[in-house]
Amino acid sequence: MSSGMKKLAVDCLPPATLAAVVSFWYLAPAAWVANPWTLLIVSSVVTAFVLGLELVFERHEGWRINREEFFTDLFYFILINTVIGRMAYILSEAPLRTLKEAWGIGTPWLAHSPFLVQVAVVWGLWEFGQYWMHRLMHNWEPFWLTHAPHHHITQLNAMKGAVGNPIELFLISIGVVALLDVSPAAYLCAFSAGNVVSTFNHANVRSDPPLFYSFFFTSIRHHSFHHSVGYENTRCNYGNAIILFDRLLGTYKEGEGILVGQDDRRRLTIWEQFMFPFKPVIAMIERRGGRSSAG
Repeated sequence: MSSGMKKLAVDCLPPATLAAVVSFWYLAPAAWVANPWTLLIVSSVVTAFVLGLELVFERHEGWRINREEFFTDLFYFILINTVIGRMAYILSEAPLRTLKEAWGIGTPWLAHSPFLVQVAVVWGLWEFGQYWMHRLMHNWEPFWLTHAPHHHITQLNAMKGAVGNPIELFLISIGVVALLDVSPAAYLCAFSAGNVVSTFNHANVRSDPPLFYSFFFTSIRHHSFHHSVGYENTRCNYGNAIILFDRLLGTYKEGEGILVGQDDRRRLTIWEQFMFPFKPVIAMIERRGGRSSAG
């Protein structure tokens, strides 16, 4: 195989993986769809696959994952798929489903639509909410404090999309798609599809997807630029999985980041990431304590 064909094959890995995951949910038996573990298993398989690609098709040596990074990322991957996911269900999805039933909210036209239409509507609505939440986090200080720990990561890897302060992880886990009438398979497929794109756009994989994919979906180039050093550089390319929103709403910027992180690019510990939103309050308390001691 020529070098050009090899590069094309690597570049097509994100769209091929996305197609494989959508096909899985379309063909999955009802018992698999109903099993609450299936979504996590699919997510884990995709993540493990992309981590393996990082070993074979490394994009930047400086992003090479080490033991400390791997176990920190794994901690957050488990956190967002257990505690955060459960909190989002209890505090957001379940109340919305109750409200939907009480108020008789329905989208029968969507329930009778083809599978891919259902997936596209759920995914598009979910990502549109994610876009505006993400944009808010970069343009209002209180929300930026919850999101900033995600931008203090100093390298990109397959599980880095789950790294962040728990408040932020909860905020990006809520939406209104529970109000829609769609098949369970289409509902789960939409989230799996978003996970595929997000995993690749955080991964240290030497893959630059073709235009038919990267015009609509976020790639590592788009997202690494969003993670590049300097706060102002982060205020673009907000689409978690769908970069089309940035193109349409004027927040798209072309480029790629290699040096990623914020401030002095110091890697934060898990404890520092958890406490980051409270830094202004802690500093205020310390200042008051210092004045009291001086008095």
